[in-house]
Parts: sequence; C-alpha cells; structure tokens
Amino acid sequence: MELRQLACFVAVADEGNFTRAAARLHIVQSAVSSTIKSLERELDTPLLDRNSKRVLLTDAGAALLPRARAALHAAQEAADAVAEVRGGLRGTLRLGTLTSVRVLDLPALLGEFHRRHPGVLLQTSALPSGSQGLVEALLERRLDLAFVSLPGPRPAGITLTDLTSSVLDLVVPAGHPLARRESVSLADLNGLDFVDSPVGYGNRTVADRAFAAASVARRVAVEITDVATGVDFVRHGLGVALLPRFALRAAEDVATLTVHDADLNWPLSLAVASGHRPGAAARALIEMAREFVA
Repeated sequence: MELRQLACFVAVADEGNFTRAAARLHIVQSAVSSTIKSLERELDTPLLDRNSKRVLLTDAGAALLPRARAALHAAQEAADAVAEVRGGLRGTLRLGTLTSVRVLDLPALLGEFHRRHPGVLLQTSALPSGSQGLVEALLERRLDLAFVSLPGPRPAGITLTDLTSSVLDLVVPAGHPLARRESVSLADLNGLDFVDSPVGYGNRTVADRAFAAASVARRVAVEITDVATGVDFVRHGLGVALLPRFALRAAEDVATLTVHDADLNWPLSLAVASGHRPGAAARALIEMAREFVA
C-alpha cells in the first residue's frame, strides 16, 4: 500500500467525484481511477460505489478512510521533522477560512507567511457551513488549520488559539424609527426582521445565544454568507442586522447603534484538531497570526 494510493483514495472520498479529485491532485482522471483500482486489487475489496451519481464509500472504504488520513498525516509530520532539521519548511498547509475575516488582514498575513516559508504550498478554502463546517473538516482531517468563530463552550476534539474579537452592533436603515437613537436593548428589537448569517456561523451563534438568554424572539428574514454585504441588505430595506464593527467602516445610508444589555462579542480563533501535534507549517502560521494581532 503506497501513500499515493491513499492520497488518491482520500481525494475521491472528499470530493465524491473522480474529476474533482484529479484536479485537486493535479493529475489526470485516468491516473486517479487506475490508482484506486490498484488499491482495491491489493486489498481485495471494492472501496468505492461507482454506480451512483456521486461516488460513495463502501463499508470497507468507510473503514479505511480515517486510517488513510492518519497515515497521510503521519507522513507529512515526518517530512516536516526533516524539513525543520534542514532549516526550511516544506509541504502543503490546508487552511480553512471564514467568508469574511476583515478583523484580521488575512492577505497580508498569508503574504508574509509565503515570504518566510516559500516552500509551503497554501491551500485555502471557505465552507458554506461556516465555523461548524470548518470544525467538522478539521476533525475529519480534511484541513490542518482553520480560522473559526466559536463563541461559548469549545467543541470536543478541537484546540483553539484565541486571536481577537469584535463587538456586534445593530445596523438599521437611515429612515428606521430606531435610527435616531444611540443604543437599544434586545427587548427594543422584538418583532423586527433580521438579516443574518446561516446557523453554524459564529456571528449567528452570538446573536442567537443573546436573544435566547434574554427570552426575546426574533425572525431571520434573509440569510447571507458574507457579513461584509450585510450593510447593503440593510440599506435596501430587507431588515436590520447585528454586524461586527469591522464590517461597518464607511457605512452609508444606515445608522449604527450599540446594544447595551447583551454579550455580543464575536471571537476569532485559529483551530486545530486535538490529539495530535499540529504540523510545523501550522505552528508557524499560528505564531505569525499572534504577531499580527499583538
């Protein structure tokens, strides 16, 4: 059993598609297919169900997948150890990001990381399921490291490095009855339609927890995946919104108010899966992120 076979198998399992797996691995689809077939012959059992529109794992494939991920991770750790001795980092860092991380200058951070460690290939991805989806990807070892917003109890199996935070402020259209006020209570917001992120996003969790603690009901009328667009939705009358302050710079035709009786702190952290030491590249990025927010 070879690492390239396991890498092909994991890629197909993740993507559910041979074409996308080949693109991810930067090889032709026929090479992926033949490599998987050779692995199945070696194990004397089918690992993938190719009869559905989406390639699915057989029972044997499901049993192999976590062990294949572990083997690939161990191989990467070995390569990292050698690279550290030689004085330079090598390999690939799979980094999960939020759809909006403007509280931190992410392009500047990653640019500086690339200058310091040019031998590391950065693969970044944002998931439509928000921080919760990023946590699941970390636990399944599809990501090495991820920027997340996880207010409240920390999920099992995840280690967080807290970086920074931002308060959520209320944004209303300029002509709204609340627009002339400087602050409001959660009770003042009862019955209003909200623009918010889907369940699983950190800012949505912060808001939901605050309203639940105050026993105030609210209705989310519009869901958006990029908080940076929230002001535009409010400006055009689709609802009010609780948005992090970093997303409100130079906001026009809206009014911004503080909410004085609720904990609306939106945290930003770097997360890794517990139970194994992060790779050298992940550790280097964590330290650099600390420098950027210091």
